[in-house]
Amino acid sequence: MSRDWSAVMIGSDEDFAGAPLLRKEFVLDDGDVRQATLYATARGVFTASINGVNVSDDVLSPGWTSYEWRMRYREYDVTNLLTPNLLTTSAAVVLGLELGNGWFRGRLGWNEGRAFYGSELGALAELEIRFADGHVQTVGTDGTWRAGPSAVLANDLYDGETIDARLLDDAWKHPGFTHDGWVGVHEQDFALATLTPYVGPAVRRQQEIRPVAVWTSPTGRTLVDFGQNLVGWVRFSVRGEAGAVITIRHAEVLEHGELATRPLRSAQACDRFILSGAHDRFEPGLTFHGFRYAEISGWPGELGADDVVAVVVHSTVERTGYFECSDELLNQLHSNVVWGTRGNILDVPTDCPQRDERLGWTGDLAVFAPTAAFLFDVDGLLRDWLADLAAEQRAAGGRVPFVVPDILKYEKRRAFSATASTAIWGDAAVWVPWALWQAYGDARVLGEAFESMAAHVRRARSATSETGLWDQGFQFGDWLDPTAPPDQPFLAKADPGVVATACLYRSARTVADAATILHRAADAEEFAALAQRTKAAFNTHYVTAEGTVHSDCPTAYALAIAFGLLDTPVRALAGDRLAALVAANGYRIATGFAGTPYVTDALSATGHLGAAYRLLSQRECPSWLYPVTMGATTIWERWDAILPDGTVNPGEMTSFNHYALGAVADWMHRVILGINAGEPGYRTIRIAPRPGGGLTWARGSLKTPHGPVGVSWQHNEGGSTVTVTVPDGAKAEIDLPGKAPATVGAGEHTVRW
Repeated sequence: MSRDWSAVMIGSDEDFAGAPLLRKEFVLDDGDVRQATLYATARGVFTASINGVNVSDDVLSPGWTSYEWRMRYREYDVTNLLTPNLLTTSAAVVLGLELGNGWFRGRLGWNEGRAFYGSELGALAELEIRFADGHVQTVGTDGTWRAGPSAVLANDLYDGETIDARLLDDAWKHPGFTHDGWVGVHEQDFALATLTPYVGPAVRRQQEIRPVAVWTSPTGRTLVDFGQNLVGWVRFSVRGEAGAVITIRHAEVLEHGELATRPLRSAQACDRFILSGAHDRFEPGLTFHGFRYAEISGWPGELGADDVVAVVVHSTVERTGYFECSDELLNQLHSNVVWGTRGNILDVPTDCPQRDERLGWTGDLAVFAPTAAFLFDVDGLLRDWLADLAAEQRAAGGRVPFVVPDILKYEKRRAFSATASTAIWGDAAVWVPWALWQAYGDARVLGEAFESMAAHVRRARSATSETGLWDQGFQFGDWLDPTAPPDQPFLAKADPGVVATACLYRSARTVADAATILHRAADAEEFAALAQRTKAAFNTHYVTAEGTVHSDCPTAYALAIAFGLLDTPVRALAGDRLAALVAANGYRIATGFAGTPYVTDALSATGHLGAAYRLLSQRECPSWLYPVTMGATTIWERWDAILPDGTVNPGEMTSFNHYALGAVADWMHRVILGINAGEPGYRTIRIAPRPGGGLTWARGSLKTPHGPVGVSWQHNEGGSTVTVTVPDGAKAEIDLPGKAPATVGAGEHTVRW
């Protein structure tokens, strides 16, 4: 518990369709207000206001955490809302709270479960007002508050929101309001010790996107294309007949000229707005959708492109990394990665933002964290999430859940083993904090996460067989290997033991390194010994002297090489074999979630840069660029989410906004552009572009903790030129092909080679 609270958690005596309003009217003490701070949270989501003015522009607060152990509260400076010129009736003040179901009580997961954390919404708020004479007035939620109905008739993150404009009346937000329909409140049992301040950023509206087209579908429906697969909602103003209903359905893609809603599975993704007869302005705020297209029915008259706007919503993270090159398809691929990140960082780093899932899958983030940390400042966002991971892990006896927050533990129908520790998914406990350390150079993240990191590796060690291999128990393995049956995505070519053992080595080595940084000598020795033992077992049982890795498939070689399991000369032989397999497959992707983030690195690191570029530049399915050629504006979950004939993949798992396979952007940043961290946090930088693939230029930048790093290179028949910008207080090693590395200081440097 981070502060003393006098307020209590309260709930409305009536549910009011899952969107009750709460108000407290009070008289401000005499004197000059010097500082006023509102602390607030909710079981559900809330919006707070003072005398009709919202205290902030955040939405869907307090977001989603592992509520059993961590209930975040927001802190707002509301001093300017309590100045005399803003008080409309003497010193009377109304503190208002609007609630919705959110993650606490709404639907979560794919089994139509809901209310995993509790059956009743609640709110806790405390307004602390400090006066010039030193005294403090405190107003908090208690039994004297009143509750009433809102204009929201239904709200759910998956299914959408219904708003009746005929019921809109902001009078309740102002002093002197009375209404017969309002009821009392009651105190709820709540552990104040679970309250914790935010570590990560708030969720906010980030930008607006206008339609690029409005037309009538083959069945006569009005469709709107916003030109970009995004996450948020649609806002509009309209005048129509009182009681008329405008319905908006959302989807990421079209099929046969109509909205393709089947990939949403059971999620309705449908908003309904009931008109008042006057000029109405509608904007849902208790739901969100993943969509590019909207189907709008009930619109009075003809809908035009200027009538609606898509509002993009996600956590407020600063964009830090940029990339572009001479290949427009690669630029679109990179843009797809950026938009996929935006869509999946709405408070929790999720697998997808549109269907009946939207969960914090640990495996997706484990492989994507370095990419995310280049593109955006995700330090606070992911440290907040890691706190939830640690809480869930402690409750599960050291096992890292498949999703964080973990609602699968409440599911009666479980698709996967709920007791097994798994590679990659469990390795998020190790790989994510390490990625943050590398990106931002703040060792505190390792200190905060170390017990979690160590607990995962120790639990994985306990699951190894007598051989020292992690070759028993449930594993996701190389999930979604494109050669696996569509309904059995775990049946990959790579032996799950190869994948898991390689991951165990990488995690043990990483925890040993983290222990050294934190001056934990005994831990460093323990995990270094485990890493060495695991490496020896891997090479004894899975690797031949000729460089063949068991399974003899791209993922097996990619992990063995990228994770450092192979020594010279076996490593070179394995690289040759990987390149041969990639070529034999026509430079099409043959890896799943485990291998795809590392296959280009394994190729370029073993002298097969050309093969890596050919793999990246392939347009035939499966490949990174096939979705781009099919009009994708985000990263797909499946390589063939849309089939060549334009129909949607018939599988049950067909998301069009899944960032995991976009982890290749990390290679694009480090190898094509050439920006590498010489040490964690980029105080020293290694600039090592490796042009290829017919590219004639590339440029980009990264805002590091020490300032912006910029790289721009051009390549032509007369030679190549690179221009490097180094921030003050940093230095860079410029490592160019065929040229001895050179160290430079702050400033702009141009080198020819």
